[in-house]
Amino acid sequence: MRRQGWAALCAVTTLVLSGCKEREVAGTWSNASGSVALSRDDSLLYVVDADNGILAVVDTARREKVSEVRVGPRPERVTVGPDDTVYVTNRGGRSVSVIRKGDAVEAARIPVGVEPTGLAVSPDGRTLYVVNSATRESAARGSLTAIDTDTLTARWELPLGEEPRGIALLEDGRKAAVSLFRQGDVVTVDLSDGNKPRVMRGGTDLLAKANRPSSFTSGGGSSSFDEPPSVDTGPRTFRSRGMVDLLSTPDGRRLFAPVLWSREDPLGGPVDGRGPDTGDSMYGGGTPCGAAAGGGVVAAGLVTFDAEDEAPRPVVDDLDECRPPPEEKPDYPTSLIASPAFDAPLQGPSAAVVDPTGAWLFLVNQDSNNVAILPSWRRSGSDLLNEASPVRQLIAVGAGPNGIAMTRDGRKAYVYNAFDHTVTTLGSSGNEWGDIREEGERLVIAGDTLSPMAAEGRRLFFSAVDRRMTSPAVAVSCASCHLEGREDGHVWGFPDGPRQTPSLAGRMTTATAPFHWSGEFSALGDFMSATVKDRMGGQELNEDTVAKLGAFIDAIPAPDNAFRGEPLTESQARGAALFTQAKCDTCHTGAALTDNRNVDVGTFVRTGELQDAVAVIKAGLNTPSLLGVGRTAPYLHDGSAPTLKARLMNGRESNQHGMTAQLSDADMDDLVAYLETL
Repeated sequence: MRRQGWAALCAVTTLVLSGCKEREVAGTWSNASGSVALSRDDSLLYVVDADNGILAVVDTARREKVSEVRVGPRPERVTVGPDDTVYVTNRGGRSVSVIRKGDAVEAARIPVGVEPTGLAVSPDGRTLYVVNSATRESAARGSLTAIDTDTLTARWELPLGEEPRGIALLEDGRKAAVSLFRQGDVVTVDLSDGNKPRVMRGGTDLLAKANRPSSFTSGGGSSSFDEPPSVDTGPRTFRSRGMVDLLSTPDGRRLFAPVLWSREDPLGGPVDGRGPDTGDSMYGGGTPCGAAAGGGVVAAGLVTFDAEDEAPRPVVDDLDECRPPPEEKPDYPTSLIASPAFDAPLQGPSAAVVDPTGAWLFLVNQDSNNVAILPSWRRSGSDLLNEASPVRQLIAVGAGPNGIAMTRDGRKAYVYNAFDHTVTTLGSSGNEWGDIREEGERLVIAGDTLSPMAAEGRRLFFSAVDRRMTSPAVAVSCASCHLEGREDGHVWGFPDGPRQTPSLAGRMTTATAPFHWSGEFSALGDFMSATVKDRMGGQELNEDTVAKLGAFIDAIPAPDNAFRGEPLTESQARGAALFTQAKCDTCHTGAALTDNRNVDVGTFVRTGELQDAVAVIKAGLNTPSLLGVGRTAPYLHDGSAPTLKARLMNGRESNQHGMTAQLSDADMDDLVAYLETL
């Protein structure tokens, strides 16, 4: 509650984007997130367009694109150092592009790890920190690289957890917090010794706090914005996923992390009464406040961390509560960010920024094409739209927004709409309520490189608002589970058994019929319609819509693979021979490395709360593709094998999953080495 008074004062006297100044601003505070950034004087807006591989430079006064710089493949994020040097992570190029202010070409391209994403510059400008999704030696963990900005060479690389993504510097750069994308948690790194970084804490107790026992256990299915559910159907468990970024308040005392929350316990039947009724719908009505909370088992959220402790400490709601008891007045946003309007969902948080006063947080939502403005130090007040949502205002922008930058006076914000390749400018109307509205025409940055069919398919795939794909009561997109078109590492408690989300990226998915883990759909259209209609609350898909979705799925690039190269190493070559010797290629064959048949490899779940249905056990499971398998842990349909070797060791003696009984541990290591190259 220490800062709530000051934030409330700013809110009452000047409100959003009014220029109420925070009393102290840390040198590590960033006014941008994701694909856009501003020069130090706010005169230039820098935009990275992943499709076109460019950094666009926009004159903010003239609202004109003045130049573009060709950078590496699939640029992901951009930041600006104290000397106005621009840095861009090239996710598809294992590199960082360096551009000096005023230049129209790269000054340098620095090699880093695999799929670099987040980046931050130390307050003194001497060190650039780059987050790598994976290392060149291991797909199981990423790393943090420190680069000397004078010599543009790496000082050190520190291994971190699985698929790190965003970074926020703390305590004037003496510490860093790094988000783990699929695990939805934070790693804390000590940077006080510039040459000897160390991981202080590999995670937090976020999930334990978010799922602590509650005094009221919510049921599912209430659609009221004013009343909590009245039916107690037992406890629910939730997991955070898709932690894309970390952002701090200007004083550095708090961190915020946009996330998706997902159910881990058994789910009910299909939506709208179609299929078995087991208490709540498959995707709708599963959050604490039912559909009003933003979409069932996949809901947008915002995790608050207290950054004043030795390591950031999560401050979260019990997610099984509709809201805290009346006597409690939390001074942080709700952990589930419900939309203030039933017919205007809020889904797919992709970027966020706190304004210079520290009072307001701007949350960019890629799947619902909007920006939510909410208080950062409270969750109630007469200026909010209703009691069920912490949102002050919800503003529609273009398609697929994935970045936001705010001027240092807090009067304007720029949002990049990645699927439209346009920039939206937001500004204050100047009236007493400080409403934000879009200013002028959207500025076109580039054009589509995808085919027209694939470009439209991407909009459908990532849409939580298109009525063909979902309903307001459910408000999810295909990307809510298939994060970035890949997978989320999550196991869902479907009625037919536990089912891990499969990756769609670079797997020739549309050519691998039949579809689904159980292989019950012989045609792609049948599979998509069943998923969209019965699970996502959408409509029966016509041939044109199916074709567009299929075109995009086939265009999703495969994850970068550090192990693929020519020639194979000795270990990989031995593993290739073992792959044939163990008869792995009898099922994992052809260009897609699957024969598309259903088999029983001894991995059905027959005990516990989540069991495979009898019909599924009789039919067997569809053979998955092995393309890109090294980046898709955990393994098996129930996610029970954390590593490839653990998968191979599961039932090894039975020869039910390949002829593995005679393979030694060393053989297994060689086989894994080969599998990682696929």
